[in-house]
Amino acid sequence: MTETTYVGAVDQGTTGTRFIVFDHEGQVVANAYEKHEQIYPEPGWVEHDPMEIWENTKDVIRQALGQADIGPDRLEAIGVTNQRETTLLWDADSGRPVHNAIVWQDRRTTDRVERLEDDGMVETIRDKTGLEADAYFSATKAEWLLDNADPIKLERSRPQDIRDRAEEGEVLFGTIDSWLIYNLTGEHITEVTNASRTMLYNIHDLAWDDDLLAEFSIPEAMLPEVRPSSDDATYGSTDPDGFLEAEIPVAGALGDQQAALFGQTCFDAGDAKNTYGTGSFFLMNTGNEAVASDHGLLTTIGFQRSGEDVQYALEGSIFITGAAIEWLEDMTLIDDPAETAELARSVDTTDGVYVVPAFTGLGAPHWDQRARGTIVGMTRGTRKEHVVRATLESIAYQTRDVAEAMEADSGIEMRSLKVDGGAVKNNFLCQLQSDIIGSEIVRPVVDETTALGSAYAAGLAVDYWSDPNELRSNWQVDAEFEPEMDRAVADRQYDRWSDAVDRSRDWARDAEE
Repeated sequence: MTETTYVGAVDQGTTGTRFIVFDHEGQVVANAYEKHEQIYPEPGWVEHDPMEIWENTKDVIRQALGQADIGPDRLEAIGVTNQRETTLLWDADSGRPVHNAIVWQDRRTTDRVERLEDDGMVETIRDKTGLEADAYFSATKAEWLLDNADPIKLERSRPQDIRDRAEEGEVLFGTIDSWLIYNLTGEHITEVTNASRTMLYNIHDLAWDDDLLAEFSIPEAMLPEVRPSSDDATYGSTDPDGFLEAEIPVAGALGDQQAALFGQTCFDAGDAKNTYGTGSFFLMNTGNEAVASDHGLLTTIGFQRSGEDVQYALEGSIFITGAAIEWLEDMTLIDDPAETAELARSVDTTDGVYVVPAFTGLGAPHWDQRARGTIVGMTRGTRKEHVVRATLESIAYQTRDVAEAMEADSGIEMRSLKVDGGAVKNNFLCQLQSDIIGSEIVRPVVDETTALGSAYAAGLAVDYWSDPNELRSNWQVDAEFEPEMDRAVADRQYDRWSDAVDRSRDWARDAEE
């Protein structure tokens, strides 16, 4: 009898690394997870140890396979999905990072971005990359590393400057997908969705952009080859003498939010999803057209299959949503995220309290790097229940900010939104989101859609699945939420949210002055 085979997905996120094994129906067969350390060297700086991430990746792959008693040779392919924008450089000789990875949330290059604004580079960057000029993206992080990482100490020779070695291709640049693919296969590769988040890649020409490389002094020799998200040629295979002791093709990769778009089977123009993780990321497929945004959204690459045109997307990047729940925990207002629904339900309203969780600035559609977290409307009668409810409401309001911009840019009225991520297990939040946004919210049975998307990309490349229609038949609804709140009430509350956002803006600048 032929043994059942599977596809595995490495899901490397902001707070931890997961490996999930999926069967042909897209169901989870095994799932292992490890957290990694969040490193805060200075206020506003966030780093990860790339070696810790790689060791955790190996651990979770072994754990998941052991959990399900699946031999690695029963994996048809491995897909990779990753926290985007997070940037690292590593030495090609030793394979070791030259510095900790600088995380997407990191704001150390804010001053550099403001110089770009002063130099009139914003429109150029937007036209070429579809992105706003912001410290969120990889370009200024890579520039900072080239200028500030310690020289590499080579055996029997003097330390060599990082930039000199990068010019020779001896120091390599990558986002986390590249780092994992390199360690799994030995190949220096990224794919189109991750490349599109670097602020160095021209999303129209589908190539690294010479002008932007010159602006940030990034040597082309250090950049990875850019390949399709689902690659029939594969990115390479694991080493049969390595930790898995098997030769498995690594055939698909997507930045985490594009992976969720793919996992939610948003294959057609107008399909939209919102992922609620550390932040929230709202993407709408716009087909083969890169739709320019006039309302503060990003134009980005959604995915690409081998031999096919790129599919583009509009994206609203919200920096802090799930992390706001973690903040409630840090402040000891809750002991566990599961408490939030019960506490929020225990009061009818927030009693006028609004929380704006701009802990790392505001993303789409505001793009204010110097905004900071704000609580307004408190009185002596304000209790923790009001603050908890206001924090949950902030997630829904931020999503409406993006939804309204999305409809204005695309001309498409959104009647249904597919949701995924850890926070959507909270029924109260899902209903609240439906009420505030005024449309249907649909939650799938398999909510690990980020990992599922990268598994689908890898599986399609090796013919484990035949085509996207087969994937659509796997997608199943777990729950649907319809608006229940009076629309006029929702609109009034949303108007007050906009007032609260105004109070949070430009705060870090004021504090410095």
